[in-house]
Amino acid sequence: MKIALASDHGGFELKQIVKEYLLGKNMEVQDFGTDSLASVDYSDYGIQAAEAVANGDADRGIVICGTGIGISITANKVKGIRCSLCHDVYSAEMTRCHNDSNMLAMGGRVIGRDLALRIVQAWLETDFEGGRHLRRIQKIEDYELKK
Repeated sequence: MKIALASDHGGFELKQIVKEYLLGKNMEVQDFGTDSLASVDYSDYGIQAAEAVANGDADRGIVICGTGIGISITANKVKGIRCSLCHDVYSAEMTRCHNDSNMLAMGGRVIGRDLALRIVQAWLETDFEGGRHLRRIQKIEDYELKK
């Protein structure tokens, strides 16, 4: 699996931890930055990662900013992206089961290392259920086509 990964300065340290985890699981990681704690705009990095997922260059994406809010809003502006902000394992599982999310957002200033890695693991290992949920996802995709 190829993962698009991005953060701003508020998510940089957690992004590095997540990157190490993903590489340890033999996943391919495309890191869109940022590469330091220097202040940057989350939107510059979130868009790049979301576009990689939307155009098929990556299977899924993980984006991180201070709270996860700004970068998740940014990712969701890209057509075809279903980015879910998760700060607990249950939400990570449900966003895959019910929403078939293709991007995960987290807040580097909101959750710690261990919880973040459990969220990532759950999100990566949980499959989409389909069924009635597929109909709902299709309605979202149909609406996007109208734009």
